[in-house]
Amino acid sequence: MISVLLLSALLQHPSASEPPVAVPQPLSAKQEFALPAREDLRYDGEYYFGAIRRLSTDGENAEGYFSWGGTRITYQATFGDRACDQIYELDLLSGARRMVSTGTGRTTCSYFMGGDDKIIFASTHGFAEDCLPPADRSKGYVWKIYPQFDLYVRDLDSWELTPLVPHDGYDAEAVVSPDGEHIVFTSRRSGDLEIFIMDADGSNLTQLTDELGYDGGPFFSADSQKIVYRSYYPETEAEAKHYRDLLARDSIEPMNLQIRTMNVDGSNKFQVTHNEAANFGPYWHPDGERIIYCSNQESETGRDFDLFMVNADGSDNHRVTFCPSFDGFPMFSHDGRNLIFSSNRNASKRGDTNMFMAEWLDDARPAK
Repeated sequence: MISVLLLSALLQHPSASEPPVAVPQPLSAKQEFALPAREDLRYDGEYYFGAIRRLSTDGENAEGYFSWGGTRITYQATFGDRACDQIYELDLLSGARRMVSTGTGRTTCSYFMGGDDKIIFASTHGFAEDCLPPADRSKGYVWKIYPQFDLYVRDLDSWELTPLVPHDGYDAEAVVSPDGEHIVFTSRRSGDLEIFIMDADGSNLTQLTDELGYDGGPFFSADSQKIVYRSYYPETEAEAKHYRDLLARDSIEPMNLQIRTMNVDGSNKFQVTHNEAANFGPYWHPDGERIIYCSNQESETGRDFDLFMVNADGSDNHRVTFCPSFDGFPMFSHDGRNLIFSSNRNASKRGDTNMFMAEWLDDARPAK
């Protein structure tokens, strides 16, 4: 597991800058390092953060998730001359990096399988080598729900790439339970965007949600018994029609997303947040009692996203980050000592999103 000692070691090594390769390469391959410049990466009010380490330096880097052993992450990134995301694995001690996906198509949402010898991710490479057309935002801010996304598992030893439960329509946003037994993901295989769960080998596929609207971004609690996710359910006929019209164009409008929880069998669904904001990227604290997530709930323009923490019963909602642009996609290390997240803070150029790892100081919150 990641520890304070490991974090100190990370402060001495920047992430690799050499281009990724499309064939397997040991993560221990020799790299050339230069000592990173010291940066002031913390904003006033970010009392939960101790030492903060930059993990990437340019481009769009997001959805970084720890391996179960805590020494590696998997993430998606667009940089250089690439037009859309590919999946990468990064060694946190050496800074060595390699591409896990094929280098073709568009990818998203990677996660380590149990044992850390495989990575699951979604990709469109089985349908087209290019990035496919981007979302049409002429009528507003929308997310593209590419029907060409399928789930794949990369074996990090043999480099074999295996499709998992392929089906027509969007399959993505897959994560693995801490006990290694289940995978939960978002799919449109039933017509709407719903959350499904299956055994780690793809068997025993079960639909967990069934209300009209978008259910997605699921993550397991540390005991593998509960799931946190984001959702949008239209409340009027006009909203339902708008949602269906967008979905017919393989798109959704993520302007009002609420955080919810449920048991792994789909029972005991509970709405955690109650606002008119875009709340997404929820992740359980290892104690199973708190949830960290991204939201624009305190932004006057709606464009400023920060991390917030809330109890699973919806109480004690409070702000964690104060970057005046974007902080999102948080994940706690499995021992709870560190937090990885994506942010625009200290970007070298406009539009860059990088990954950061912060030492998490759970006892540093000022007394009420």
